[in-house]
Amino acid sequence: MIRTFGRTVIATAIAGLFSASMNGAYGAGFQLFEQSASGQGNAYAGAAAVAEDASTIFFNPAGLSFLDGAPFAIVGHVINLSAEFSGTATNNATCVPPSCATTGNTGGDIGDTAFVPNVYAAMSIGDKWDIGIGINAPFGLKTEYNANWDGRFQGVKSELASLNVNPTVSYRISDSFSIGGGINWQRFEAELTNAVFLPVALNTFVEGSTKLEADDDGWGWNIGALWQLSQATRLGVAYRSEIDYTLEGNVTTLDPTGALVAAASGAAKGDATLPDMLSLSVAFQASDRFQLLADITRTGWSSINQINVVDPATGTTRDVLVLDFDDAFRYSIGGNYVLGDFWTLKAGLAFDETPVKNAETRTVRLPDNDRTWISIGLQRKVGQSGKRVGTFDIAYSHIFIKDAPINHTKLQPTPLGTPSSTVTGNYEGSVDVFSIQYSVQF
Repeated sequence: MIRTFGRTVIATAIAGLFSASMNGAYGAGFQLFEQSASGQGNAYAGAAAVAEDASTIFFNPAGLSFLDGAPFAIVGHVINLSAEFSGTATNNATCVPPSCATTGNTGGDIGDTAFVPNVYAAMSIGDKWDIGIGINAPFGLKTEYNANWDGRFQGVKSELASLNVNPTVSYRISDSFSIGGGINWQRFEAELTNAVFLPVALNTFVEGSTKLEADDDGWGWNIGALWQLSQATRLGVAYRSEIDYTLEGNVTTLDPTGALVAAASGAAKGDATLPDMLSLSVAFQASDRFQLLADITRTGWSSINQINVVDPATGTTRDVLVLDFDDAFRYSIGGNYVLGDFWTLKAGLAFDETPVKNAETRTVRLPDNDRTWISIGLQRKVGQSGKRVGTFDIAYSHIFIKDAPINHTKLQPTPLGTPSSTVTGNYEGSVDVFSIQYSVQF
């Protein structure tokens, strides 16, 4: 058993190193709910209650007490975002050649395809205690416009990536009730690019470019409880804490010839707090073959109002990223239907609220709106020998994104004037998610 668990920990570490280099993907706000393929088949309905496999480490660590032996799960998600802007941008600035006027380019498809892996491993250490570890990416984002699009003074490339390592422990208080918790070490990286107005005289500018790169490590925690209320009904509640960051890095600003603008370049830092998450889930075994699942999750996006990017040496403001998010809820319902000894069919529906308040606060970096998930999945039991049971899950979700109007103005204060850019129009988009998972209990 110890040798087996050692091998799974090594595999976990390798997968974690791989996920550290991944690109972000567009999610609720910039949250990634894609943490298992077994849950995705139900649109993550009942995720804090089902305790189906080792991915319960993320959704509710108390679920480890309801698993046997040493469960292990490895997951891969392919997430494809398609999003396009239609509308106009106006720049309130007087420019000398090279001009910073609009060019009629709407930016193209700003989406991308990303691969997001997760891996989980656990083991029992007695009749009542279980320990585990999960490595995943709870947050991510990547949008990128054509470099010369109309709204380039508000954003061109936006890439956020996270890596989360989550050791956990669970304790079975009774046959029907368990609790669990864990700590989270999380790394967060950001890269933001956009065009910039460079002053050459009073209220007169040329067009340059700027790139912000910053990162930090943070610590958080998660807890959960799981009740077997009756033979048919299971209730789970789980909470993941906020994580505070002081992102540190550099701003690089170039003039129209590509030369470094030293006065607008150098060290930068900004404080950010990633949101907490509270989930309530229920799983109801309606018959021998059918299980009904439901979930409500609140994400505390209001922790992110604005991020002031400053020069750490002087305190001078380099940029202000205004998000002004609201807290948001996600509602999901789903079911599992056992087709036979080896096959289970899954389906789910979810409504995922956006944290963006309105068209005025919506930004070109995150043109987010409410989403509706439709998910299907298929699970195949692949082997059984003593306590060893393996399963394959495949899942597909199509996410409909409500059209997102934008009417956002961004100011750029300079010593020689305050030029601005206003983007007005609409975004249309959707997301497709394909996932596969192998789970086994040793």
